[in-house]
Formats: sequence, C-alpha cells, structure tokens
Amino acid sequence: MTPEPRKSAVVLPPAVCAVLERRYLRKDASGRVVETFEDMLWRVASHAAQAERRYGGKPKQRAKKFFDMMADLRFLPNSPCLMNAGTKLGQLAACFVLPVEDSLEAIFTALKEAALIHKSGGGTGFSFSRLRPGGDVVASTCGVASGPLSFLRIFDAATHEIKQGGRRRGANMGVLRVDHPDILQFIQAKTRAGVLENFNLSVAVTNDFMEKACAGEDYDLVNPRTAKPCGKLNAGQVLDAIAQEAWRTGEPGVLFLDAVNEANPTPHLGEIEATNPCGEQPLLPYESCVLGSVNLAKMVRGAQVDWDALRDTARLALKPAQNFAR
Repeated sequence: MTPEPRKSAVVLPPAVCAVLERRYLRKDASGRVVETFEDMLWRVASHAAQAERRYGGKPKQRAKKFFDMMADLRFLPNSPCLMNAGTKLGQLAACFVLPVEDSLEAIFTALKEAALIHKSGGGTGFSFSRLRPGGDVVASTCGVASGPLSFLRIFDAATHEIKQGGRRRGANMGVLRVDHPDILQFIQAKTRAGVLENFNLSVAVTNDFMEKACAGEDYDLVNPRTAKPCGKLNAGQVLDAIAQEAWRTGEPGVLFLDAVNEANPTPHLGEIEATNPCGEQPLLPYESCVLGSVNLAKMVRGAQVDWDALRDTARLALKPAQNFAR
C-alpha cells in the first residue's frame, strides 16, 4: 500500500520524540532513523488494514481511518505493534504466558522462549507453582532441588541482559500458588532492594485459602512433585505477610485463581494459572494478548462522556469490517 500519511495535529514533547527515535521508529543498517512519527502510524495502519481483505472490506479506506484515529491520539496499539507492524519480524502481541514444568529441560525451554519474546518487545508471565520446593529430592541425580526462587532469579538475570540489546526493557509476571511449600520465601522475595527488578510477583490464592484466612485456620502446603500435603501454615498469618510486604515494597499482588477460572471462556483447553506482566489479562499457557489504549480524555465533550465517539473508536480499534456497517 502506497504510504500517504498526513501530518498529525498533535505536537509531541521532545522527551516523547526521543523515546520514539530510540525504540519505535525504523532505522537503517547504520542505526539512522528513517521514518517519522506519521510514517510509523501509516506503517501500522496499513499493516493492520490488510485483514480487511478477508472480510470483503477496503484495506486502503480502513487504513486511513485507523491512521486518523492514531494520529489524533484517540487510540494507540501496544508497543510491539508500533515497533513491528509492517516489518519482517511482524510480532504484534504485547504479552504471552509460558508454561514452566518441573524439569530442567522444560525450565530452560521456557527461558529460551521468553528471551525471544523479550527480543521482539513482548512481555511474559509464568506460574512457577509446578516446580518442586527447595530442598526436595531430585531423583535423576540424587541431588537436592533449589526451588522456584532460584529459577526466578535466573529468569530475571536473563531479562536484564536481553534488554541491553532489545528495543525496550522486558517485563515478567511470576506467580506462585499459596499452597506451595516455598510460599513464604516468595512473599518476602523483594524485601531487599534490587532483587527481581524485572518481575512483578503475585500469590495465587484460592477461595478455600481466603475462607481459612477469615477463620484464622491452618491450611495444607502441597508438594507439587507428589501432590501430597507436606506441612501447614496459618492462613491468616500468611495473608498478613502478603499485606505487610505489599505495603512495604508494593509486592506481591494477589491473583484469585478460582474467580479467574470461573470466568475462563475455554475451560476445556486448560486451567488459567498466570497473567501477563501487569496482571490485567489472565492467559492460558502459550496464549497472548494484543493490547491497546483508548485515550478517554478524547472521549469527553464539555462535561459529558461522548459515548458515540467512544463506541466508534472501540469498534475501529477492534472489530472486522462487516461490523462497521451496523
């Protein structure tokens, strides 16, 4: 599609222009920036509009509307879309959830996949709940397991190194079930500054745990290797520890597993056990989310919400061609 971007009416602050040049605008082999803000928007709009061919739509017409919406800052897609749309890489998803199974091969497969996602500008979420606890037996070597926290540190270090050559800093979500034997170490993992700086942390809690916390009762810790109880903690004290650390450091958050899976639209595909890095989108293993932002400040007229503008913006950002005629 022939580029024909118009000039955006928006005046971007110098700091925003610097970020655009450093992360988003295309560069040649020597590192010289070869596109403008408007060029970038047209690249994205043209690429997204190609889907119209599947629905009998008009790609060029749709691209113009999509471009105008972005140029007016009514809507912007996620960073990988701005970076990669219309390029050879073509990776448009913001975040992925990757499975971490209880074997060295599976753990480092997840690490490799995370590295490739971070290189493309995406983020990753993981549940480390399947990993056996620290001090548990490793039958294949007659050794002792190091536990989830040790592997969290490895994933964190890899993210730190990859961001040096990537387009932006990588982001991760690390989740551990509240009944994992290492849960107290996980809750307190960020007590010391500078630890796991590339991770957000969330404790996955169940309805049963919350009921026991309200009643001040003990609950079972379960070894994920054997699926058998291996100790007890007081639920109320654990919830207090979560609240104390969240007050002190901002971490960990809480993921309500039962509520998430009650709303799981595809339970036949599996159980949701983790989210994207910022926690707003629960995902199954190997699912991804393509995010975008509606600028609500542009959806106001006087002192009222402009519902028509909000509806039209959301439809243009999300839906295929045939739905626009309705």
